[in-house]
Amino acid sequence: MAPYESDRTAGAEGLPDEADDVRAGRRKAARYVVPVAVVGVAAATIGLVPALADSGDPSLPKITAQQLIEKIAGSDVQQLSGTVKVSTDLGLPSLGGLESSFLSGATRGSGGSSADPQSKLLELASGTHTVRVAADGPDKAKVSVLDSAAEYSVIHNGNDVWAYDSKSNEVYHSTVPTSDKGQEKAPKDVPSTPKELADEALKSVDDTTSVTVDGTAQVAGRDAYKLLIKPKQSGSTVGAITIAVDAKTGVPLKFTLVPRSGGAAVVDAGFTKVDFAKPTASTFDFAPPKGAKVTEGKDAKGTKDAKGTKGSMASESAAKSGDLGKGLDGLKTIGKGWSSIAEFGTGGQGVPSGSASGNSDVSGFLSSLGDHVKGKFGSGTVFSTRLVNALITDAGKVYAGAVTKDALVKAANAAQ
Repeated sequence: MAPYESDRTAGAEGLPDEADDVRAGRRKAARYVVPVAVVGVAAATIGLVPALADSGDPSLPKITAQQLIEKIAGSDVQQLSGTVKVSTDLGLPSLGGLESSFLSGATRGSGGSSADPQSKLLELASGTHTVRVAADGPDKAKVSVLDSAAEYSVIHNGNDVWAYDSKSNEVYHSTVPTSDKGQEKAPKDVPSTPKELADEALKSVDDTTSVTVDGTAQVAGRDAYKLLIKPKQSGSTVGAITIAVDAKTGVPLKFTLVPRSGGAAVVDAGFTKVDFAKPTASTFDFAPPKGAKVTEGKDAKGTKDAKGTKGSMASESAAKSGDLGKGLDGLKTIGKGWSSIAEFGTGGQGVPSGSASGNSDVSGFLSSLGDHVKGKFGSGTVFSTRLVNALITDAGKVYAGAVTKDALVKAANAAQ
C-alpha cells in the first residue's frame, strides 16, 4: 500500500482548528505513559538500524493525524513484556572504549557503584543493544540490557528500585519518589520506551510542526499506523520523526528520528517482540546475589537512603564540592520550537589553548574535534554530532541545540 497522508496537517495555513485539535491531543497524550523504562539515551539519542524488518504494509482504515494522536492519548495499556532493539548513531568519533573506562573509573573513584543507572547511560550512547522489558501497572517494571557475556537490569517494584550489573556483581538500591496522588514515579535517570519518546516528540507539536499520517507498517508482528512529524523551521538538524502506532492498542511500537542531513537514523527504538499479557509476579522479584556489593542511593527527598543513612559517597562529595549545578551559568533559551538554542556560561574560558592548558597535546586533540569559527561574538569552536551541535566561544559562552552550525553562529552574534 502506498503511503497516504491525513486530510489535514497540523499547523497548516488555513486549518487552525485542526492544529488546535492536534495540540489538544498531544497534551492528552502526555498523561498516558506506559510504565516501562527502557535503557537507552534520553532526549533523542537512541537510534535503530532498520533491522526491525517491517514485513509489509497492512491494509488499515484511513485515519487522520488528530485521530492517531488521540489514539495514543487514549491508550490505557498497563501491562506488557517484550524485546526492544536499540542502536545509536550520533556520528561521534570512536575513542576505542576509553569513554566507558573513564566513566567506570570516575564512578568507582568517588565511591559510587557500577550498577548505578547514571553510570550506564553514556555506555549506551553508541552501538546496538538488545533490551528486554516488562511492566505491570505504574509501580512494577523491569528493564534488562543484554550483551554477549553479561546482563544489566533495573527493577522497579513498589517503593524499591534495584539495579544489578552481573559483570561486576554490584547492586544499586534506591527508593522511588511518590507523586501527589500517591503513585510511584519511575526514576528519571532511566531512559524511556518508544511510548515515552513519542510523548516527548508530541510535546513539540505546534505551529512550527507538520504532522501527517504516512501509511502503515508491521512492527513486531503487529499492524501499525505511521505518524510523521517534521519541523517546518529552517536551521533544525532534525529531518523527521516517525512513530509506528499499534492499530489496536494505540501503543507506540517504534520511534525513529532521522537527521536533515540524511543517512541512518540517529534516534530510533522499537519492539522486535511484544506481548500485552500480564507478566508473572516473579518477573519483578529481586534479591542481591550472594557476595554482591550493594550500594544504597538516595530516597525521594534526595537526603537519605532506604535505610535512613547518608546517601552515596559520590552524591555527598558532589554536594559538598558544589559541583552540582555548575557549568550552566545563566541558562536561557533563544528562539522556540525546533530551532531553539540553549545559551549558558561555562564559568570559565572556552576550549583551552596549548599555553593556557599547559598541555599542547590535550588542547590540540580537543581542537581537532571541532571547527573553528569567527563572528561578531569573537571566535570559538563548534563541536558537532549528526543531531546536536554546540558552539563554545573563547569567552566561555556555550550555544547548543539540535540546530546547524550557522544557526549557532547567528545566535552568538545576535547575543552581542
